[in-house]
Amino acid sequence: MAVPEYTIADFIHRESWWKNRGLLVLNIYLILPLLSSVLNGLDSSILNGLQILPGWQEYFHNPQGKTLGLINSAHGIGALSGIPFSPYVSDLLGRRASMFIGAAFGLAGVLTQALCTTVQVFIGARVLIGLGIAFSINAAPLLISELSYPTHRGKFTSLYNSMWYFGSIISSWICLVAYDQAGTSQWSWRVPVFLQAAVPILQMMLIWFIPESPRFLAAKGLESRAARVLAQYHANGTNECDHHLVAFEMAQIRHALNLEREIASSPSYLTCFATPGNRRRMFIIISLAVFSQWSGNGLVSYYINIVLDGSGITATQTKAAINGGLQIFNLASALLGTMLVDKLGRRKLFLISNIGMLIVFSMWTTTTALFKETGSTVAAKATVPLIFMFFFFYDFAYTPIIVSYTLEILPYNIRARGLAIKSFSSYLFNTFNTFVNPWALDAIGWKYYLVYCGWLVLELVFVMVFIIETKGRTLEETAALFDGVKPPRNTTERRDSTTFTRIPQYGPRPPRLEKDIPDNYFGHESSSIRSSALRSHSYIELQERSRVQQGSGFGSPSHLETQSEESVVTFAK
Repeated sequence: MAVPEYTIADFIHRESWWKNRGLLVLNIYLILPLLSSVLNGLDSSILNGLQILPGWQEYFHNPQGKTLGLINSAHGIGALSGIPFSPYVSDLLGRRASMFIGAAFGLAGVLTQALCTTVQVFIGARVLIGLGIAFSINAAPLLISELSYPTHRGKFTSLYNSMWYFGSIISSWICLVAYDQAGTSQWSWRVPVFLQAAVPILQMMLIWFIPESPRFLAAKGLESRAARVLAQYHANGTNECDHHLVAFEMAQIRHALNLEREIASSPSYLTCFATPGNRRRMFIIISLAVFSQWSGNGLVSYYINIVLDGSGITATQTKAAINGGLQIFNLASALLGTMLVDKLGRRKLFLISNIGMLIVFSMWTTTTALFKETGSTVAAKATVPLIFMFFFFYDFAYTPIIVSYTLEILPYNIRARGLAIKSFSSYLFNTFNTFVNPWALDAIGWKYYLVYCGWLVLELVFVMVFIIETKGRTLEETAALFDGVKPPRNTTERRDSTTFTRIPQYGPRPPRLEKDIPDNYFGHESSSIRSSALRSHSYIELQERSRVQQGSGFGSPSHLETQSEESVVTFAK
């Protein structure tokens, strides 16, 4: 008699997620960590709007050159100061505690910025905000990726970075409304800054109402709590910790943690570069972080006032409207990429994005050069739609998947530190940009754009050679691609690699996880307890695909701890 086989897809919820109580509640909870990206976008973009306002320019005596560069880079300086410490807080205290600390620093910085009277205090306040952002942007995407439902993870982690533009939209249009209402008054810039406080206040009030990351709980030995979180929010809002999907997820989490502990008992930043697989990961992550800042997007993101002046657009109202419209367009472009991330895959999105950016930025350089050299008004008018087209291609990939791709290729033990390295690299090169861009634009004008044209060629070559596909895999399976043999670039989605085989077994039914079960229940050395905790009338074994068993006669449940992540799951009933 043939042994029936099932894939992990057989245990995934098939109906609309809003009809599933557990998923509905979970997805509502995940809005709170998404707000960290909104705050980051709001604060990062607020200066673009403030620089357009005459009231801000007059109050701070029209800052130029080094002063303007320092104002724009102060946020990055604060973030660079906090990022090296943020993964330790996330791993030691938890993702929620790190978000709370970040929100507290952010709130203090926002209030100081809104009440400041000198440019020096304004710069100091922005450093404080950046320090808070460092903790928030490390913990929030970790919590989203580790807590979200398996089939929702790709979209939620992509949506996280896309929400940056939602904050950017708020800041640009608030500045426009403030200018219309307050004119050149100092309240035209103080009110938009005060409104930034809403996000950290919400996070500080509500963060303890959402569940902690089950992977963090398991890493701390609280595996029964981790299983209850997965059961409550991944298993249709029930408390059935013996649900097949919950057992599968817990087995993968435990197995990954055991393997990682064998490799590095006390992870540090050096662990991120300790093995060939980790070095390959860091090379890709740091390169993408650099590309996210050095693709030409920084010219508009922080100096749209100068760029539009260079294109012949000088009216304040027109500049503010273009800035506001661009942010809405950016969000729509990023959301389109988010919706296609699981359909097209990560590699195709990167290729489309880099090819499009190279073509459009070359055209943008040409129109800017024509306007500067000949004064052509036609060229000036063509620059604005080209800016929009450029950001469409940039946002199509680099906004939605730069964070999610980083999280997908990192194993748990270096996930927080790897994300911190990505964030540190982004802020480091962004800070460099904010200093260099205004000086370069003043010194050589449109010729500076040629540097970015050459750089975009290098980016395209890198993506073609080094980016591999991660679509259709769990976090643990994706991270395993980099360990062992060299991963193929065009690795496709696994449709049937995770297999459940039902094999007869005679034994007692396993007990349910109740509130009085100790937190080290899943880590108990007894094989009988371990097997009952891993199964629903069964136990789970992770096996190499080449060693899948079609009948009985395999080892004990402890065999789980010695298998590869490139695995199948065997249910023995």
